[in-house]
Amino acid sequence: MDNKDGMLGGLPININKEVPTPNSNAQSIAALIKHSGEVIGYELSNGERISKEDGVRMAKEGNIYGVAVGVSKKGEEYLRSLPDQNESNNLNSLPSITE
Repeated sequence: MDNKDGMLGGLPININKEVPTPNSNAQSIAALIKHSGEVIGYELSNGERISKEDGVRMAKEGNIYGVAVGVSKKGEEYLRSLPDQNESNNLNSLPSITE
């Protein structure tokens, strides 16, 4: 519920900068690629590995489904899970690949 303070369920209402509409052939994210604990890329459902920046671009183009584009406090764009009632498909619940 919106408490008139710009928050919704403990998160900022405008946390998602963009919620792209996926294409019919869009991939999902199967794993996070991390370096020193920070997400630096994604492994897609087709096995392709992409950078974080390419993931944002591909999501905006409709080539990745199940995600929205958020903006960090530093102004960097990143991918966020779309809210639903299933936590197992959240990006933070996916396997991690360390590089």
